Amino acid sequence: MEYNIADLFESVVDVVPDREALVYLDHPGTGAERRLTYAELDAAANRVAHHLLDSGIRPGEHLGLHLYNGIEYLQTVYGCLKARIVPVNVNYRYVEEELVYLYRDADLVALVFDAEFADRVAAALPKVPGLRHLVRVGPPAPEVPGAVPFAEAEAGGSPERGFAPRSGDDQFIIYTGGTTGMPKGVMWRQEDLFFSGLGGGAPTGEPVKAPEELAERVAAGGYGITFFPTPPLMHGTSTLTALIGFDFGQRVVLHRKFVPEEVLRTIEKEKVTSVSLVGDAMLRPLIDALEGPLKGTDTSSLFSVSSSGAIMSETVRRQFGALVPNAMLLNNFGSSESGFNGTATEDSGPERGFRIRVNSRTQVVDPASRLPVADGEVGRIAQCGHVPLGYYNDPAKTAETFFERDGVRWVLLGDMATVDEDGVVTVLGRGSQCINTGGEKVYPEEVEQALKSHPDVYDALVAGVPDATWGHHVAAVVQVRRGAAHPSLTDIQSHCRDRLAGYKIPRQLVITDTIQRSPSGKADYRWAREVAASADG
Repeated sequence: MEYNIADLFESVVDVVPDREALVYLDHPGTGAERRLTYAELDAAANRVAHHLLDSGIRPGEHLGLHLYNGIEYLQTVYGCLKARIVPVNVNYRYVEEELVYLYRDADLVALVFDAEFADRVAAALPKVPGLRHLVRVGPPAPEVPGAVPFAEAEAGGSPERGFAPRSGDDQFIIYTGGTTGMPKGVMWRQEDLFFSGLGGGAPTGEPVKAPEELAERVAAGGYGITFFPTPPLMHGTSTLTALIGFDFGQRVVLHRKFVPEEVLRTIEKEKVTSVSLVGDAMLRPLIDALEGPLKGTDTSSLFSVSSSGAIMSETVRRQFGALVPNAMLLNNFGSSESGFNGTATEDSGPERGFRIRVNSRTQVVDPASRLPVADGEVGRIAQCGHVPLGYYNDPAKTAETFFERDGVRWVLLGDMATVDEDGVVTVLGRGSQCINTGGEKVYPEEVEQALKSHPDVYDALVAGVPDATWGHHVAAVVQVRRGAAHPSLTDIQSHCRDRLAGYKIPRQLVITDTIQRSPSGKADYRWAREVAASADG
């Protein structure tokens, strides 16, 4: 056996076939739920795999997952991996032209989609001639003729395994969100993804030394963990969280969409131990629910709440900690291109910045020489070893981001950072979002942390707006707490003055009803820049 994700999953199934693997609680209010054991999830994935192979999809070809969260999503991921078909995540918020770009860029030959997106799929199809097989989840969609109902595809596929040998070189592609341009497909060898994205079978301990050891650990240990990835599975971190849960032989809980009150009810009902989410945009609504309609909810089972893709600010962490004191709050750092890099230190915050203890494969390097920077100097975070092969269909971006040094493969991330004498890395922010004002560099995340500590600020994004004097000025786009008075620019500046250097203090304030983010809570900086520039004009 190799470090192949499907092989590893099957090895776990074989030692705990009757253990509950996946619980799906449907759209809030319906009360519908489905529960699958490891053996049932394995058989369900086999059915999808055989249907795809029987339909002429060949190993190495690409299948898109254009779906909300659900059993079908993870069932199809494993089905693809079993059949050596490459799964590709599709952002379900994309409109026709964006879908056309992604479908074509990813060379999709098959698509599994939710009926809710049928009109967009139908509009894109004429421009994607290579897309030859469609499977529809949900009610009939006349807009997409020829799409096979998922239930029919599942029923027609064999529940047995019987697949050709697989390899650690088989691929898994994760498309990035495209916040700084068009989305890019990150190509992972499954062996590399297993160690960098899935923790090598032990995210908090020693990785396995042989593939067979994974199932041995599951057979020997109990754990009793229930993982609850609350963001959309279309974002890599959420799918990887679920796969980590299965590698542990533990239970994974899913909701179709993020609804704070339902998340809390599920934590209580299913005795959830580990929740993953994305920053304040998801944690704040949980706080509001716990202080309001869900006050008194039993969250005593909750051991950890982890965030990837956005920071849980110190203010919001403190508020949640007062309500759920038994839960550790972990700000994790990673990306589609690197997997997991490290977790924020306890002294991270507005005063000292977002500080992480990185793994031994991570460095801060000069982006030109790609050599390590001196302590205290600004560089870009890079990781070596188990890193992706590059970006699919984009050799130019691959050459910019991936490099080799002394015979070792590296990936150069977009995050600017410094490193101190103890090896602790302070993440400054994405270089692409850095604001140059009067020759000084301002990273939005640092200003956002200070803004969120204001008692009337519910959420905030920071962007640079062209300025005749300074080149750009710092603009704050703020969503005010319900019932709070609108702060003035002077109020905001006074609040920030004790927390930030003068050049970092916002020179412009825009109050908005809501802050626009992705479904998983990631910042939409293009939107913030447009809002601020429009208000400034």
